[in-house]
Amino acid sequence: MSQSPKIILFALLAASTLSALAQNTKPEPKKLEPTEHTFLLHNFRTESGVVLPEAKIVYGTYGHLNAAGDNAILLPSHYMAEMHGYEWLIDTTLPSATAPGPDASTPSTKALDPNRYFLIATELFGNGRSSSPSNTPEPFHGPRFPVTTIRDNIEAVHQLLITELGVHHLKAVIGFSMGAQQAFQWAVSYPDFIDRIVATSGTAKTYGHGIARNESEINAITTDAAFKGGEYTTEPEKGIQSFSLVWTAWLYSQEWWRRELWKTESPNATLAQIIENYRLNFIPHADANNLILQMRTWEQHDVGTTPGFYGDVEKALASIKVPVLYMPSETDLYFPVGDARYEARFIPHCTLMPIPSLWGHPAGAGASPADEKFLNEHIAAFLADSHS
Repeated sequence: MSQSPKIILFALLAASTLSALAQNTKPEPKKLEPTEHTFLLHNFRTESGVVLPEAKIVYGTYGHLNAAGDNAILLPSHYMAEMHGYEWLIDTTLPSATAPGPDASTPSTKALDPNRYFLIATELFGNGRSSSPSNTPEPFHGPRFPVTTIRDNIEAVHQLLITELGVHHLKAVIGFSMGAQQAFQWAVSYPDFIDRIVATSGTAKTYGHGIARNESEINAITTDAAFKGGEYTTEPEKGIQSFSLVWTAWLYSQEWWRRELWKTESPNATLAQIIENYRLNFIPHADANNLILQMRTWEQHDVGTTPGFYGDVEKALASIKVPVLYMPSETDLYFPVGDARYEARFIPHCTLMPIPSLWGHPAGAGASPADEKFLNEHIAAFLADSHS
């Protein structure tokens, strides 16, 4: 997958497809790249009771753990994303990343400085790089891969942090979308392991409307005759294209479409071109079983089903000890702001700060320059306020 800044912004973000239609491109400046690692887990037991003889988590790191071990920040990935998915938040043009020059003293506009923090960007099960239906041998290949929950993912990452990186405490977990789901779960499952969380464009539970949307996208794939119950030999292309169109319809706000805001990236593109580009190129080289697996992970998430809370999401949210910066997008159709307002009522130390944006769900990953500025300024202030 190309590592353009817009694709890094969000693996499935519109900008990654809009950029394909842009008339003028500029050469990308050199930037700091994460160091890629793979963590292996043996006999990993999922919440469903299935034991994977070998599971793996792919992750990237920026910077280094300090001597005190108190500068680690976890950045858990979102739907089908990989380790570059948070570079809207990370200063990758620091003097340490490039030769010293006249810009070396320019203050960064990004909240996360790899010279200060040890940043760990993990990749969810099912993204095609971490253990997934597409890369796991029998008896768990393809449709036989178990549904992995958000809790499965954080249990695997908890082992990674402790045993491989020697990280026994996190300064923060910062997550967008499914990353926000993970941030909330960390705060419930490991209340003393972290200092604070930031959740953008994501909730602590997937509610009925979101499940209905996910099911419509899964249905778009599985009703393609080429899917063959997940036993396909070639990808169900028509089903994936239908999936992409359903996703597209929910991605932005209705006003974003009315104002034709895609023209901020592709001024000469027509609506027909935008829709067709999404249909054909939204998720390049996707594997259908991987897409479905992460959808199942998404829709099953509920902090209330954490052991000890007996399905009570309000009780689980009330158990959160750490400060929470909760940043829903005002126009998100995936994780509506109303759901965030409902959840925030039960979190003891919560700052609810909706993102004023027309960019819908991707606003939580800095979809527009204004969104990126808003996020970075408030996340930086939240991290700096150790007494909040």
